[in-house]
Amino acid sequence: MKALVVYDSAFGNTEKVAQAVQEALGGEPQVDIRRAGDVRPEHLSGLNLLVVGSPTQKFTALPTVSRWLKSIPANGLAGVKVAAFDTRIPMGDNVPGILRFFVRLFGYAAEPIADRLTRRGGTQAAPPEGFLVLDTQGPLKEGELERAAEWARHLARAL
Repeated sequence: MKALVVYDSAFGNTEKVAQAVQEALGGEPQVDIRRAGDVRPEHLSGLNLLVVGSPTQKFTALPTVSRWLKSIPANGLAGVKVAAFDTRIPMGDNVPGILRFFVRLFGYAAEPIADRLTRRGGTQAAPPEGFLVLDTQGPLKEGELERAAEWARHLARAL
């Protein structure tokens, strides 16, 4: 299996999730990991699996991830299984109602990432996933790295 995990991270939480995914998929050398701004077209060659993640900020992915996704040519992911994840704040009772309203209206980053990946020809390996951070800058909620690793193992089984 040849896989690539692409991510960007504002405060390090999404990077930690990406690293957990990479490790659970088998680690180097068969599973490469790169920040979105460092991915070149040749990195997509011969992939079996592409996993893309971003923190959710302003109800969307970071601009670096969005720009990179737009740079993938039409059908550039044909034959590649794809998956998307984000990091997000849980919408508990302590979150203001207006924020919960906007989340219901606009959603999180993982869903649009997954949509862009499939529009570029990829085949969804699993539904988009969100991993929880306890505050804007983190930390990750306890158990989320283990959950990310299990999600990655599920992706590997889908291949």
